Amino acid sequence: MATLMDSKSAGFAFSAKLGATRAILRAFGLFGDPFTRLLQGRTDPYPLYDKVRRRGPIHRSHLGSWVTGSHELGSKILRDRTLFLNRTQGGVPGHEMMDDIPWNSSILGLDPPDHTRLRRLAQPAFGPKMISKYRIQVEKLCHHLLDQAATRDGFDLIEDFAGPLPLLVIGELLGVPEQYHERFIRAGRKVGPVIDGVKSLKMAREFRAAVDDLDQVFTELIALRAEDPGDDLISRLTTAHGDGKLSTEELLAFCTVLAVTGFETTTNLIGNAVLAMTGDRTQWNLLLDDPDLAPRAVEETLRYDSPALQAQRVPHQDIALAGHHIRADSSVVVLIGAANRDPEVYDDPDRFDLTRENPAEHLSFSGGIHYCIGAPLARMEGETALRVLAQRLPDLRVAGPVRRRSSPVISGCTRLPVTGRAA
Repeated sequence: MATLMDSKSAGFAFSAKLGATRAILRAFGLFGDPFTRLLQGRTDPYPLYDKVRRRGPIHRSHLGSWVTGSHELGSKILRDRTLFLNRTQGGVPGHEMMDDIPWNSSILGLDPPDHTRLRRLAQPAFGPKMISKYRIQVEKLCHHLLDQAATRDGFDLIEDFAGPLPLLVIGELLGVPEQYHERFIRAGRKVGPVIDGVKSLKMAREFRAAVDDLDQVFTELIALRAEDPGDDLISRLTTAHGDGKLSTEELLAFCTVLAVTGFETTTNLIGNAVLAMTGDRTQWNLLLDDPDLAPRAVEETLRYDSPALQAQRVPHQDIALAGHHIRADSSVVVLIGAANRDPEVYDDPDRFDLTRENPAEHLSFSGGIHYCIGAPLARMEGETALRVLAQRLPDLRVAGPVRRRSSPVISGCTRLPVTGRAA
């Protein structure tokens, strides 16, 4: 009975906190603060990004966060080693609703020196040699998924291709045996959307159950790899765990966050690329004529429709940015989606263009010491997926209503029905 009452009390507290957060966002949004309106979620945030840029290189939002949509200043902030993810006393600003999320103790939620230690342990798994090794397997998985989808007149690119592909690849990287695949994918799909934030009590419960299931999967795999290590990341990290370089909590959190973030970024990258290029057949035809444009298609997608829309940093002492005094422990938000279409850096920034010459580096993988460790893998998966799609389905086109995320932090489709005559 006590457990039931505790559960109900936690549920009421969560619902009250969620309701208060939404009320605050609605209230400040009424006063015309573009950042607050962005936090309410938009399927097309770019008009609000324009309003952010018109307020100058950086400005203070009604919520107290300092916000920039400038590519130049955003790049500087993300590369600044004196800026951190956490406040001086710990805790990421604005993440109070997400205290139970495991990546707060993973590489995504840590500052040096713990971040440096974890990154050094995992880095070899994403080096050129390993990426080259995975490329062949990724191509096989792409063909396998399309073989299954081709049995129907049309299919959902996200559900049937772009979604399962990165989870299967991450499973290969971690060394998840086939008998765990269904369970791994099911839990990964439940955990992934929480990157947007916890939006309901039901979502919080499903997320908690999925995390517990992933923890159980990884606990079993860690035990297996401790006895019989292989050539996979869990084996490598299990060795580090045995040497005392990695705690059990860190090991489980790292495996979970890798599964989730690797899935979300690559799924949205593939979906956003297909949506952009099939919406402009000139761009799709360029890829058909020259499949070697696939890397450029990936980079232009990352710029034009970045899967990651914002990043946050925290100064541990008072600093000056673009003439403004920023107090210690303030939230400094870089709107990546806005910076990637900054007209001061990119010509005709709102146009998807595979022939764009010498574009500035986009900020979609963040920057500095927190530059995305999985960027080489995501790029390779995106390139390979687009090559295979162009090869197998040259007539690929959208075949029904598209459903896009309404999120301040993630850009992508949750439904993308397509059809195409097989080559």
